[in-house]
Amino acid sequence: MPWTKKDYPASMKNLETDVRNKAIEIANALLDEGYEEGRAIAIATAKAHEYVEGNSNDRPRFEAKPSDHDWVLKKSDSEHTIFTESSKEDLLAKGKPYVNKHDGILDVYYADGKLEHTLYE
Repeated sequence: MPWTKKDYPASMKNLETDVRNKAIEIANALLDEGYEEGRAIAIATAKAHEYVEGNSNDRPRFEAKPSDHDWVLKKSDSEHTIFTESSKEDLLAKGKPYVNKHDGILDVYYADGKLEHTLYE
């Protein structure tokens, strides 16, 4: 079922209206091409940001990664920890709104330190 301006994925609710509308358009096209729903949403959100806001080169980049027995959110070019949580899920619940507020890009890592995926590109 295609998404509309009134019925769209919950992950798009905090996007600016122009970005959300473009993301809905792109996600629907990706679904038509056979993309899995979650992947279509991620790609569409990234491309919509790029389309509406321009190139992402000047945007801050953040990392959600394991550190000892915790998960931390840091700016990519800094040693300063912004948030520390005991689980990846808890960190992302806090970190995603923070990264969005700062119009950033978020690299999310697996527990083994390998890059899992990038959000908000």
